[in-house]
Amino acid sequence: MRTTQELINDSETKIFKAIFPNTTNHYNTLFGGTALHMMDEASFICATRFSRKKVVTISTDKIDFEKPIPEGTIVELVARIHKVGNTSCTVKVDIFMENMYNYERELTVTGFFKFVAVNEQMKPIPILN
Repeated sequence: MRTTQELINDSETKIFKAIFPNTTNHYNTLFGGTALHMMDEASFICATRFSRKKVVTISTDKIDFEKPIPEGTIVELVARIHKVGNTSCTVKVDIFMENMYNYERELTVTGFFKFVAVNEQMKPIPILN
């Protein structure tokens, strides 16, 4: 049987994306809604890998947009279990921005996404066995 800490470590999820014009606004920076979509996807994958159960997003909390993400950059989303409850878990997602043509990298967005494990009737069940 694996420990909760081992499950947390093994479920960390990293996704890389290039920021293209179709994902930017009139300032040529990533749409906030697109960033939230990418963060929800990364956190969902992380929560699923952690619990190996059906999970649904039930809330988001404290999304901080520290810096704009310009077109033509690479982003890395890093999702990691932050807190574990009986039927739920909270995932912290950080978006790091990288310049395509040098090694500059900085944290640009951080947010928290809460998931609950559900059965076939969409009723909460324990997040871990």
